[in-house]
Amino acid sequence: MTLAVHIGDPRSAGGTALLTASRAYMEARYPPEHMFALSIDALCAPSITFFIATLDDRAAGCVALKAQDGYGEVKSMFVSDAARGAGVGAALMDALMAQAKALALPVLKLETGDDLDPAHRLYQRHGFAFCGPFGDYVEGPHSLFMEKRL
Repeated sequence: MTLAVHIGDPRSAGGTALLTASRAYMEARYPPEHMFALSIDALCAPSITFFIATLDDRAAGCVALKAQDGYGEVKSMFVSDAARGAGVGAALMDALMAQAKALALPVLKLETGDDLDPAHRLYQRHGFAFCGPFGDYVEGPHSLFMEKRL
């Protein structure tokens, strides 16, 4: 299998399919008031770099880096069921961290679901540690927060 990560368009067929699957996955787990995913249109903002991973030229995962004032926020991390365990998440995180360093962002932060244990392990393998809420987030029953200094 050939794994590749590139900057992509959330509105592309692959990007839209991944984001739609991600939203459906989250809607099945969390009430709407505890979901903080950005819309496809919001992911097209100039402050956001959107990455798509492909396995043998098929969209397999995505992640977005939102440049904020003083930090970068990891958004929309998702790997398709068929691609889990193939290194897609790690490849996406590597690309995102390289972009964050190129933008001279001092820290990466993220909000994730409390029961997304495979995601927590991925983030921890990439140097993230649990922290408190940041930005406009508040403590909630389904949110965990993590950060990594670059």
